[in-house]
Formats: sequence, structure tokens, C-alpha cells
Amino acid sequence: TLAERTNLAGVQHIVLVLSGKGGVGKSTLSTELALALRSAGKRVGILDVDLCGPSIPRMLRVQDSAVHQCDSGWVPVFVGQDRAIALMSIGFLLERPDDAVVWRGPKKNALIKQFVTDVAWGDLDFLIVDTPPGTSDEHISAVEALRPHRLLGAVLVTTPQ
Repeated sequence: TLAERTNLAGVQHIVLVLSGKGGVGKSTLSTELALALRSAGKRVGILDVDLCGPSIPRMLRVQDSAVHQCDSGWVPVFVGQDRAIALMSIGFLLERPDDAVVWRGPKKNALIKQFVTDVAWGDLDFLIVDTPPGTSDEHISAVEALRPHRLLGAVLVTTPQ
């Protein structure tokens, strides 16, 4: 659709951060990668599709932020005084940041598709997609939704050492 093309039209590169298991540092790596790219002068977004453990809002100290609607969808939360990192996470949609998300596949897949299509990212050099652990429906949904766009590649985190 036009909205899908429009919301990711300004994104130059998309990087998925994946792992086969939990606790290896995907969210930490996603956050550090975003900070490093920002310090190199790049415009960066993070899409946190780890629905059961959205830790990036806390890592970037914006866990109390709210997401607002605009004509082209959700406005991401902008991080830091320079507002150089745009962030979208399910953590912003929960009543309390520590609430558990107990959803089955179709609802999770619909939210991921909505995150890909309905967030007004604007112009970004890089969009980093932090995924949940494993090889679940969420990964397939994210890759299918992102396939029509410029998916740069993936970073596979294997161990936390």
C-alpha cells in the first residue's frame, strides 16, 4: 500500500539483530549500534519487536515516554537532547513497563506488521530491528513485512562473551 511505501521510504538501510537464544545481548548490541551510528553522524531508528521483553526503552532511559498518533501513523519516541534516535517499542504501549505480553501468534504478527507499516520514521540512514530470541513467528512476520524495503542484512549474536 501507499502508507507502507511512504513510512519506510526515507529509510536507507535496515538491519535485523537476531539470535538463536535469549540473554546473549541483542538489545544491548542494538542500542550500542544505534549510539555508535548516531555518534558517526547518522540518523538512526530502533524498532523493538521483542514483544515479551522490550528492554530498549529502559536502556535509553525513555521508558516513561508515550507514543502519539499523527496523520501517517505512530510518531516514534525521540531519544536524547539532540533527538537523534527514533524508537518504537511495545514497551510504550503497555500500562506499566513491566507488564507481561501474553499474546498468541496472530496478534503478535499483526502488531509487528503494524510497527513496520504504521510508524512515521521520516528520513533515517539506519533502522535497527531488535528481535526476540529464537526463530519464531515474530521473525517471519518482521522479515515478510520488511521484504519490499531495503533490508541491509542481519547481525547474529551468538554468545554474550
